[in-house]
Amino acid sequence: MDMITTTMTREDVTAMIIQAKKQGSLTWESIAEEIGMSPVWTHSACMGMNAMPAEKADALVSTLGLPPEASAILQESPTKIWEQTVPTDPCIYRFYEIVGVYGPTLKALIHEKFGDGIMSAIDFDMTVTRVENSKGDRVKVEMSGKYLAYNAW
Repeated sequence: MDMITTTMTREDVTAMIIQAKKQGSLTWESIAEEIGMSPVWTHSACMGMNAMPAEKADALVSTLGLPPEASAILQESPTKIWEQTVPTDPCIYRFYEIVGVYGPTLKALIHEKFGDGIMSAIDFDMTVTRVENSKGDRVKVEMSGKYLAYNAW
């Protein structure tokens, strides 16, 4: 069995994706539509937070005109590392703040409605939509994750 060696890294592939998106004046929605996935999942996978199934990786490589070896890198299981404890980007920080303020509330309500367990971030979907409002447009984020009960040993 021949071993293919490459010096291309996950970070290189992510940079190529961002460059191709800019050069093509593409949106995450248009890229997602091309590969048959949601924009949320597509962006997350392109940023290295999810492994892509082979057919989705191949479709992305084809859509963006990436080198063929990028497909194998997109299929690798990621090591998810956050670079800082508290995010400083204002948009990302607001989600951090929401979890800080409402995290205990969400946990309590999930436990009341389902029992002792969690919402999966693996069997999960999320959508982001714009909702027109006379007081200023609203950002609507909807999350749906499978309920997973804690196992009692």
